[in-house]
Amino acid sequence: MKPYIFVLLLVLSSLSTLAATPIETKTLADSAYVQGDYEKAVKLYGKLAKQNPNAEVYYNLGCAYYRLDDLAHSVLWFERALKLDPSNKDVLFNLELARTKTIDKIIPQHEFILFTYFRSMTNWFSLRTWTIVGLLSFIIMLVCFLLFWGSDSLLVRKLAFSSAVLLLLVSILANVCALQQRKFKQVHTSGIITVPAVTVKSTPADNGNDLFVLHEGSKVEILDSSLKEWCEVTIADGKQGWIPKKSFDLI
Repeated sequence: MKPYIFVLLLVLSSLSTLAATPIETKTLADSAYVQGDYEKAVKLYGKLAKQNPNAEVYYNLGCAYYRLDDLAHSVLWFERALKLDPSNKDVLFNLELARTKTIDKIIPQHEFILFTYFRSMTNWFSLRTWTIVGLLSFIIMLVCFLLFWGSDSLLVRKLAFSSAVLLLLVSILANVCALQQRKFKQVHTSGIITVPAVTVKSTPADNGNDLFVLHEGSKVEILDSSLKEWCEVTIADGKQGWIPKKSFDLI
């Protein structure tokens, strides 16, 4: 029986080690970053991103790549962090900082101002916060309706009804913003160019006409990814064409 007990203890010990690995990896990665060993930090944060993906790890990975002057992967991981936590101001600041050092300066097409405002408002809070706001607003709204139906005071009834209507609107808005963020997290239709430069073609073939060139760190939106090696993309200024799939990584 002793050999079996030894094997069991060994397995339990291994499981305990694996369970502690993300914390240990995070500690080692942070230490490497502080000491200026950014290559080691990238390796450790990359390992941690697979073990325990979250916005903080993605952000740290983006910072480490930025210190190595690898702007393409820096922008990529900042974008991935922003996807998980769009209200994070540190991520937004560092993403914009990395973008200023990329070669391509793409001017976005004009967008209807209400769409821009709605997108900005959606990113005021995280998905969790919007969900909590929506739930609390709905619960308090029900309380206000109960006060409206149960109170004999005209003033209380007016205040309760007005508050209930306002809270209903807040609840609807919060749920719409939460759904929009959830959709943004789940849909992967954009990517970052990770090669030094790629020529955008008019057709999905090497002998297609050259349209324009994109450099590392540029963001593309995917229009068609049905082909094995090629993908049709568009950029913020409206230009579109075909590039090899190996030239970019999905956000």
